[in-house]
Amino acid sequence: MKFKSRSYEQATTILDIRNLSVKLPNQPDIEPILDGISLKIRAGETACLVGESGSGKSVTSLAVMGLLPKGALQVTGGEISLQDRELLGLSNNELRHLRASSMAMIFQEPMTALNPVMKVGDQIEEVLKIHANMSASERKARVLDIMEQVHLPDVRRIHGSYPHQLSGGQRQRIMIAMALVLKPQLLIADEPTTALDVTTQEQILSLISELQEVQGTAVLFVTHDMGVVAEIADTVHVMKEGQIVEQAPVEQLLRQPRNDYTRKLLQAVPSLIPRKIRPPKSDDQVLQVRDMTKIYGGGGFFIQREGTLAAEDVSFSIARGRTLGIVGESGSGKSTVARCVMRLIDPTEGEVRVGGQEIATLNRRQLRPHRRHIQIVFQDPFRSLNPRWKVGRSLVEGPLNYGTSREEAMKQAGDLMELVGLPRDVLDRYPHQFSGGQRQRIAIARAVAMKPDVLVADEAVSALDVSIQAQVLELLGDIQDKLGVAILFITHDLRVAAQICDDIVVMQDGRIVEYNSATEVLANPKHEYTRALTEAAPGREWDFANFCELQKTA
Repeated sequence: MKFKSRSYEQATTILDIRNLSVKLPNQPDIEPILDGISLKIRAGETACLVGESGSGKSVTSLAVMGLLPKGALQVTGGEISLQDRELLGLSNNELRHLRASSMAMIFQEPMTALNPVMKVGDQIEEVLKIHANMSASERKARVLDIMEQVHLPDVRRIHGSYPHQLSGGQRQRIMIAMALVLKPQLLIADEPTTALDVTTQEQILSLISELQEVQGTAVLFVTHDMGVVAEIADTVHVMKEGQIVEQAPVEQLLRQPRNDYTRKLLQAVPSLIPRKIRPPKSDDQVLQVRDMTKIYGGGGFFIQREGTLAAEDVSFSIARGRTLGIVGESGSGKSTVARCVMRLIDPTEGEVRVGGQEIATLNRRQLRPHRRHIQIVFQDPFRSLNPRWKVGRSLVEGPLNYGTSREEAMKQAGDLMELVGLPRDVLDRYPHQFSGGQRQRIAIARAVAMKPDVLVADEAVSALDVSIQAQVLELLGDIQDKLGVAILFITHDLRVAAQICDDIVVMQDGRIVEYNSATEVLANPKHEYTRALTEAAPGREWDFANFCELQKTA
């Protein structure tokens, strides 16, 4: 494993946070959100702020930028200095001037951070209008130049495009261009790659590092993934419940973690080493997909248009008690395949058999009795659970629709809560009262309540912290062992697929380019696209979990 080898003892301190505390206003009995944290970042340094959701990482970054929500959070102590200038106490106008010119921030989701009705080139230029004294021609030239620097293709076309016309990676590059157009001394990146494919993530991480080398920017990188930390960090600050529990140079922290929480984060990082080969429990192929094709659009009464080919000649099968992963980037067709299998959309051609029953050509009424045999767990459990319904109502809805009595359905719901590691009394609570990982457990329980033959997990762990992700993957494995359900697992991350899949299908541009056992695909990838996905996995050269076990016994 190669680490950065730069020294910062002589470099200028750009950001200095000292004993920073943030609390809920008028809530003296509630523990502080930030409890006396301190850290420094020097010119050209990448400092990673690591921790699970709720640890205080994003609150720290918002406090530095002066963006804490008024009335919801307030700084109650400490100091924040940017190049020896104290930020706390500055007026809104003074902070507004410093943003973009001296410090800038890249947010996690560019689609919500960008104005959807404004061309992206104009949005970058708006920064220059506010903060720089330049003519219109100078501004446009500077915008095109920074767009070139972030390696956007066909910059003049993209300059005149709206956010929805760009890919996720291109939108994130626009955010980086907007943040760096005035060459700030401090760049804060708050989970900027969490929602991106691993190949796009690798490009964005390389881009930030490249621009940092050119401009000498200090970077505060917020993440929950130690794999990303291993790729980019110079120093690491580990946060838990509003406190920094460990901080050290990256090599020291990864090789000799001192805190149990740090070790927990390291052990949760998924490895590319696949799980042990499991012998097939049955030859019963509960899901069979044959020559399935999906074409979107095309046709019409007056205008004949060529449709968009989303999936072509897709074939695979899953035996009872086995997990098949479909891996690929956004646009590869993997989610389209999952939705066709679920009959959430209709396949254009081909067969889908569940338990031997052909369902691809059934109409909605004919399909209804067969839906209980194949259930889905979506990426975002908060959006898939009705926020107005208590958990118990969500869990019993399906069984009630298929004839189970309410008393029996509620008893089964309580049993399912225990199966997914939650107490029975959660049935009387609402989804908003749970963490993301707990909501995903509830969503899994709701799917399992139908006693399906096939469970489809569509990016079911990609929005979760790596530690919660590991718990949910373990839960899916336990449920599979106990109930014998077959799992179709959709993911963009081969590291995640390695932890749960028996077999892997790799898709690119709507087609299967590789299909084999997980061991064979991960150890001996045949297709260059599979190799590209493998090489893009963050921390791929580092087996965090096993290394931590060796450290414990050393």
